[in-house]
Amino acid sequence: MDMESASSVVLQALTQATSQDTALLKPAEEQLRQWETQPGFYSVLLNIFNNHMLDVNVRWLAVLYFKNGIDRYWRRVAPNALSEDEKTSLRAGLITNFNEPVNQIATQIAVLIAKVARLDCPRQWPELIPILLESVKGQDGLQQHRALLTFYHVTKTLASKRLAQDKRLFQDLASGIYSFACSLWSHHTDCFLQQVLAVDQAHALSSLERTLLSLKVLRKLTVHGFQEPQQNMEVMVSVENQEKVILERSRQVDPDSPCREKLEKTIILYTKVLLDFLEVHPCAFIPLIQRSLEFAVSYVFTAAGEGLVFERFTVQCMNLIKTIVKNEAYKPCKNIEDSKPESLEAHKIKTAFFTHPTLTEIGRRLVSHYFLLTKEELAMWEEDPEGFAVEETGGDSWKYSLRPCTEVLFLDIFHNYSQTLTPVLLEMVLNLQGPSNVEDPVQLLMKDAVYNAVGLAAYELFDNIDFDQWFNNQLLGELQVSHHRYKLIRRRVIWLIGQWISVKFKSELRPLLYEVILNLMQDPDLVTCQFLFLNVSSPVDDFEFRTEQFLPYLESIFSLLFQLLQQVTECDTKMQVLHVISCVIERVNIQIRPYVGCLVQYLPLLWKQSEEHNMLRCAILTTLVHLVQGLGAESKNLYLFLLPVIQLSTDVSQPPHVYLLEDGLELWLVTLENSPAITPELLRIFQNMSALLEMSSENLRTCFQIVNAYIYLSATDFLQNYAEGLCRCFCNLLKDITNEGQVQVLKVVEVALKVSPVLGAHMFQPLLPSVFRGIVDGERYPVVMSTYLGIMGRVLLQNASFFSSLLTQMASEYNQEIGQLLGGVIEMWVDRMDNITQPERRKLSSLALLSLLPSDNSVVQEKFCGIINICVEALHDVMTEDSDTGTLKDCMLMSHFEEPKLTDDEEPPTEQDKRKKLLALEDPVHSVSLQQYVYEKLKAQQALMGDQGFGALMETVDTEIVRQLQEFLQGL
Repeated sequence: MDMESASSVVLQALTQATSQDTALLKPAEEQLRQWETQPGFYSVLLNIFNNHMLDVNVRWLAVLYFKNGIDRYWRRVAPNALSEDEKTSLRAGLITNFNEPVNQIATQIAVLIAKVARLDCPRQWPELIPILLESVKGQDGLQQHRALLTFYHVTKTLASKRLAQDKRLFQDLASGIYSFACSLWSHHTDCFLQQVLAVDQAHALSSLERTLLSLKVLRKLTVHGFQEPQQNMEVMVSVENQEKVILERSRQVDPDSPCREKLEKTIILYTKVLLDFLEVHPCAFIPLIQRSLEFAVSYVFTAAGEGLVFERFTVQCMNLIKTIVKNEAYKPCKNIEDSKPESLEAHKIKTAFFTHPTLTEIGRRLVSHYFLLTKEELAMWEEDPEGFAVEETGGDSWKYSLRPCTEVLFLDIFHNYSQTLTPVLLEMVLNLQGPSNVEDPVQLLMKDAVYNAVGLAAYELFDNIDFDQWFNNQLLGELQVSHHRYKLIRRRVIWLIGQWISVKFKSELRPLLYEVILNLMQDPDLVTCQFLFLNVSSPVDDFEFRTEQFLPYLESIFSLLFQLLQQVTECDTKMQVLHVISCVIERVNIQIRPYVGCLVQYLPLLWKQSEEHNMLRCAILTTLVHLVQGLGAESKNLYLFLLPVIQLSTDVSQPPHVYLLEDGLELWLVTLENSPAITPELLRIFQNMSALLEMSSENLRTCFQIVNAYIYLSATDFLQNYAEGLCRCFCNLLKDITNEGQVQVLKVVEVALKVSPVLGAHMFQPLLPSVFRGIVDGERYPVVMSTYLGIMGRVLLQNASFFSSLLTQMASEYNQEIGQLLGGVIEMWVDRMDNITQPERRKLSSLALLSLLPSDNSVVQEKFCGIINICVEALHDVMTEDSDTGTLKDCMLMSHFEEPKLTDDEEPPTEQDKRKKLLALEDPVHSVSLQQYVYEKLKAQQALMGDQGFGALMETVDTEIVRQLQEFLQGL
């Protein structure tokens, strides 16, 4: 690409690519895409974004194209890789000056240089770091800042490399520049302090920006630049100094200062250095444990921090305490003699610090100060109850806020020091016994906080609280206080019960709890505030749940839940209500049928409204799964809505499938399992399956289950429509799939042969030669071999003519006589019988091999001994003594189909379960007595050969096997 002529055309294309006119935009983007692989293109881009006279948007786009080109074409092994000469020129051009006036472009250039550094520094670009260090020392403010910005991004990128060789290179770099980085940080910090004292706010802000950047560099060098930083005095002094700076800076956060936001960021960065150092180098951090705990606890849990700390700093201090408390490197082994000296030293420091008074103060302050709902939270509850509910139960900003951090710290502290903190918490509970004064908001907030603590620590308090007694004597009464202000306590108590119900709650108390829940669900305060549904699932979704206890309340609770679902407007709240509804339906199963009419009518509307909310649609799919299971065959009435939902969710050409596929496949499967009959629409959905099988995703097992469900539902319709394409897909899959995957594919063929022996063999004919080869060649993987033999057993027993033609075909392929090949198959079958572990398949193999008798074929007679051995083994598997007659009988025989009698805890059979039972009545494995079949086949063979010939044949069998056979056939 000629530079002079190219610059103007590239500049024109970039200018058009920034246009809002698609007629100009699209051709320009296409032209730029074609130039990406042209030599010289990136040199032109470099000249364009370095030209400060050009339009900012054009320069920005030039930087982005350059940055993308590094990812695609900078590596030597990349297709259309840049030449080494051009890369040398580009590297030199990137660091000729650091004077970019636009902040956003300067950041992108710094990132771009870091990307090149990741690939080329230090070997191909040894001059980068020296030039950056020299530029950082410069007096020009803009140049100094841009060089420092680039220095940070380069350091960050090099520190992120994880190969051992790259780590060593970074450690070499760190040891060489660490002193300079420390002095740089100290210099900018001192400048900032002087300018603050001089009330020079503009320069103070600029110095603080440089302090922040130099600290970011120092953070990466400190944390990732030294394998054993405790052996480097300079590193340890640096980290200690940063602790001191935290204390100093926190006192300079003037609420009215223009530096406030940047200063808060700097303070947070100091704490991040400590936290990163603690995480990566816990042993090196041991000398810092005492002072870290002192300043963190002082700021967060004493009056010293009042008015000085801000929320993010409090969160960081709590994270520091939590990480020290639960750090495994600081815990001695149970056998003290096995502990490392470092662990013992750290444990000694922690024990000395966390005295009884300190722990008591931390515990009390966590509950009585940090657990209290704030005025802002209470106001939000009143103004936007649903928004408050979403926020408190895990909204996006919730995870970054103080409350969850406080609760996690409480749990960690309580878990590690429960002996000290349990009496403290129990005393707080005791002080709040009885109903609280509704006119005293402080008392209400305190009780809410204490109950929150008791709920969080439920597992730790198991032996210390008689929850059943507390429920009866205290909590039940509080739930019945109807005053508007007491909603705070009613809501917390029902949450508290939800926390304890799976820990310690007598089943006899459940009906009383359901009555309370029912009353509370009709409380306008609670329903409006959207809290109850979060807790009602706990009594339903736990191990001790008994359906018969819940049924009297089912209609009312389900109706109120449905009303709640209609009332709420937030996606998160609708998802939570749907979760509870799903839990209820799953628990009561078919008992839900009389009450779901309203829900069935509402879900299509909700599905339509949630078009832009895929996670809500996932919740709807889960609800539909449980609804179909509860409705059973009646779910056919939902097909008008249900089938388009399945169609969309499992269509990989539709963007929503990324979110909906897993739940959509589950819904598809349960719909088939509960379908009373095939419909054209249900059959048509299978068109989605070929693309799903080609994906070979983690959902492949479910896909195979769906295929099997179609075969059980309507083998003829399904196989005639889809077997040809399915067979092609399976053949491709078997070329590149795990042994477990092969078994899943082969099981589909086995099911087809079981349901329809003739049609199944015909439709899956292209697959059967590979099964035959697997048997002849002695497949090594036992489960695959077992499945091969199961398939061939079906063909031999139930479709003898097809087996004969397949044998002829394979004899030609192996260039063997038919008899010779058959003998090899029988011999391998006998040899690998131990691979078959399922009794059904073992009996099937016996029936299949016996079906070769009577025979005058010399090969079959040669293998007669092996066939009898298999039969006797199978007889041992299936023959049991009849308790009524005292005679032996085949335990696998099924004579008729009965609807099973179910207990309340058992799920009723699906329509597919019924289909399988009816199919089993016709299956030789369950309809033919192996004992009788062996007897008849041996009698027929005897008739064919005569007594003398048959006697000679029986002499080939081991005498002990003959004796056992005679015992099994006795009385026939």
